[in-house]
Amino acid sequence: MTTRFDLVTMGRIGVDIYPLQTGVGLEDVTSFGKYLGGSATNVAVAAARYGRSSAVITKTGGDPFGRFLHRALTGFGVDDRYVDTSEDLPTPVTFCEIFPPDDFPLYFYRFPKAPDLDIAAGDLDFDAIRAAKIFWVTVTGLSQEPSRSATLAALEARGRSGITVLDLDYRPMFWKSREQAREWVGKALDHVTVAVGNLDECDTAVATREPRDAAKALRDKGISLAVVKQGPKGVLAVDDSGEVEVPPVPVEVVNGLGAGDAFGGALCHGLLAGWDTERIMRFANAAGSHVAGELACSDAMPTEDQVLRKLGERL
Repeated sequence: MTTRFDLVTMGRIGVDIYPLQTGVGLEDVTSFGKYLGGSATNVAVAAARYGRSSAVITKTGGDPFGRFLHRALTGFGVDDRYVDTSEDLPTPVTFCEIFPPDDFPLYFYRFPKAPDLDIAAGDLDFDAIRAAKIFWVTVTGLSQEPSRSATLAALEARGRSGITVLDLDYRPMFWKSREQAREWVGKALDHVTVAVGNLDECDTAVATREPRDAAKALRDKGISLAVVKQGPKGVLAVDDSGEVEVPPVPVEVVNGLGAGDAFGGALCHGLLAGWDTERIMRFANAAGSHVAGELACSDAMPTEDQVLRKLGERL
């Protein structure tokens, strides 16, 4: 029988190589930490930290880094049965520089092609995708074939049943142009019930950076819940009952790169719990804030108690 997971994500995986010195360029860094990374993978880890059953559909290289990722996933409680192996492509690594509070340049080493973009429709377990309570895909998965066709095939098979999330996750270095990305994002939006992204990502999706206009444009595509991250202005969420806007949770930023994925995992947790939209947004903001105050991404994903304590600090 098909296992029914609370959350199945599909998309990037890789090894994050983060400097252990902050405020200096990579040329001056002398030591690094090695972590599980990749947006869709981090979201699955974040959900597992709340006790949710999660799995990720992705692909690694058949190398030591790939073995590390399998071990890290299972260590975090994420099912790795849908993590395939490419014998021809290396596991991606990502370096970053850390210049708090708001400058974290990323350097992706995904050449000649990342295995997670080599997922084909024939590799997918469509029964598991249909059965998942939440299915989460990212815009990056639309950037190249065969991942693009596989992502769209998964969404079509899902048929907007249950909760289907598109992480707008626009990374310019993966695309020829914003206009190319907008074309394919538009096709994906026809199959999802939730869309989440920052102002720049909303611009890619619906050609506007104005938060309410972006939310309306997403809703006009048939989205039930549009989540627009506004940076220091907080988060705007619009669903069938109206809109809510919640402020950010203050934090002394160490590394902002994992905050969005923490937000995503917390969003899934709140949706599965049946919380109202305002409560979900406050909880997700606090989860993102927690991770922004830590160095790592996956390793720093909080438990529910940690998020609630973070919220309590603001009262």
